[in-house]
Amino acid sequence: MRLNPYGEDPVRFGLDLLERPPTTPGELRTRCLQAGVAVAGHRSVGKVDLATVEAFLAHWAEVIDEPTEASRAELLNGLLATTAAYPRLTNHVGDGWHLHYRAPELPVGEVVAALVAVGTALHLTGRGMHRLGRCAAPDCDRAFGDFSRTGRQRYCGTACSNRDAVRRHRERARTA
Repeated sequence: MRLNPYGEDPVRFGLDLLERPPTTPGELRTRCLQAGVAVAGHRSVGKVDLATVEAFLAHWAEVIDEPTEASRAELLNGLLATTAAYPRLTNHVGDGWHLHYRAPELPVGEVVAALVAVGTALHLTGRGMHRLGRCAAPDCDRAFGDFSRTGRQRYCGTACSNRDAVRRHRERARTA
């Protein structure tokens, strides 16, 4: 069974880029390759790609921070309108036919933007519009994607969840 490459993996990739933005074209290329984004061969990665990804991530962060489903959808639709194209079948790397939601031969920065935007749309519509957010820990503002079974994630990870639980416990013990 071949799974659609859009969805959870692109959202995780976007979150990783948002948390640790690449600082050089070479780093962006390496991170793309590590994430399985095809950049080999004819595609070079340059400063324009780095700037494209940086600008996209700033707009994508607005989607993450948007509190209502309708306005989140509106912002994401805006990103999709500027990054995605009609679906098309491709076997561009010879590993089997699959769908792309972007025009062929785009610069790497635009490939990353399309991949993350479409992946986010599929993740949110398939799993729930609330499944992106910021950590609920008072001392953390990291973004997270909720990939949990229950869909009730509030923290970026277990460290923040545990630290906040200890803080709340100590607060209750002081006031008791």
